[in-house]
Amino acid sequence: MTIRSTGGRIAAYVWLVFAALNILDLVVGITGDATYSLTAFTIAVLLLLGCGIAYTVGLRPAIIGDETAVTVRNPLREARAPWAAVREIEGTNAVTVRFDGPDGQELQTRAWVHQTSPRAQAKAEARARKEPGRVPASALKGRTPAAYAAQQLNEIRERQRARARSGAPGKAAEAKAERAAATGTVTWSVPAVASLAVPAVALVALVITGAVT
Repeated sequence: MTIRSTGGRIAAYVWLVFAALNILDLVVGITGDATYSLTAFTIAVLLLLGCGIAYTVGLRPAIIGDETAVTVRNPLREARAPWAAVREIEGTNAVTVRFDGPDGQELQTRAWVHQTSPRAQAKAEARARKEPGRVPASALKGRTPAAYAAQQLNEIRERQRARARSGAPGKAAEAKAERAAATGTVTWSVPAVASLAVPAVALVALVITGAVT
């Protein structure tokens, strides 16, 4: 199961196409003469910085649940926890995963995807009350996209636990040891950081160069 923001991805792809066309125009000169001035380089770097933001905010964030673990990809960081290490998955205004980390410490990650404000949820319930022919407001109470995502993840988690319990008796001790040793991790995403840091450093260098000259 993979959950992403459709709106964020569309906006990101629109920006990437826009940036690519403008950079191509600067290099080739589609709408005019190609220019390699300091101003042109600065515009190109700004467009690349925008591409980095589009990637980290629009394309990268996701919640992924597979047979072995749950992965929460946020703009700059990524948390991955084997199902055996997961303590709790909640979905209120955002999907929150609590899991065992290294050295027995408890770690928690909050997903960037499917964040919903209490005000937005109250509006959804108010719309449901005005349209009695649709889903009852009582069924929507607390039923945010984050809550539904958490429910799906918990179902995957329970299926994996049931599969582990249904194994041969001789493997029960082995499965228990694996659960005790299972730990999740939270790491920085090198591509995401680089997509912002590289154009940002280049932009600073260009600004300094322009100030000196």
